[in-house]
This record gives sequence, structure tokens and C-alpha cells, in this order.
Amino acid sequence: MSMEIKQASINHAPVIHNVMIQAFMEYSPPSSALEETIQSISTALEDGEQSFISYMNDEPAGVVRFQMNEHHLYFYRLSVPPEKRGMGVAKGLLQSLEDVARQNKKTTMLCNVRKNLPKNIQMYHSLGYNIYDEKVVHQPNGLDFEVACMMKQLTV
Repeated sequence: MSMEIKQASINHAPVIHNVMIQAFMEYSPPSSALEETIQSISTALEDGEQSFISYMNDEPAGVVRFQMNEHHLYFYRLSVPPEKRGMGVAKGLLQSLEDVARQNKKTTMLCNVRKNLPKNIQMYHSLGYNIYDEKVVHQPNGLDFEVACMMKQLTV
């Protein structure tokens, strides 16, 4: 099975949205990812957000969205639909993020992970991420949940 990871453009907003919805549908309480639209993703990409799409046999298998500032790369909405999990899609996307972070001289990777998803936290731990903080996220729909703020130091 061949995997290819490509940088997304604004034209890919429908693909990003579709994969993200498939991946986040199972979470309870519901993720605010489910409230995003193709238009909101297009606008975010126009405003400087970036994204990678992973393809397996030319079919979208995962996406991740990210932003960079002076020192770090912050990523979010790492999305792999349930039927594509366990195939290295997330790890491939994370490796692409690390590569782009290093190319841009960033020393830190940051993400937030729901505390009620221990398998996700464990995956990040296995890849060198550590919890540096915890916080409560207040969603627009009134639902709150705890997140682990995770970090990985990179050697540039």
C-alpha cells in the first residue's frame, strides 16, 4: 500500500473537511471540528493556516492542519478516519510536520489532546511528545473538556 503526503491548497478544503468529519464523528462530547465548514477551512487557509493530506492508493487517508510562529509549529485537527487507523497515517503526517518545522528552523512542536482519549496521548508519548500543561477548553456549544497540552523538542 503506497502512502503519499502532499501540502494542501485552498482547493483541497472539501477534502480536508470530509476527512476531518469522518475522523471526529465518534468523539463525545462532540468536537468543535464537526461545526467547521468547507468555507471556514478555506478562510483559514487563506489566512495562513497550512495543511497536509495523506493519500493511500490515491485516496485521502488523513489530514492535519498547522500554523508556525517564530519558535514553534502548532498542529491541530490531526484526522484519520477509523478505517484507516493503525496503518501509519498519523505517524506519516507527524513526520511531515517535523520535517517542515526543521526546514523552517522551529525548535518545538505543540498540540492539544483530549484527556479522555488515552490512546491518542499514548501515541504522542511514543513519538517523543510530553505533557507540559493541562487546561479546560470551553467550546462555543457550551460543552467543556480537559486537554493535555503536549510538546516535542526538535533538534534543528
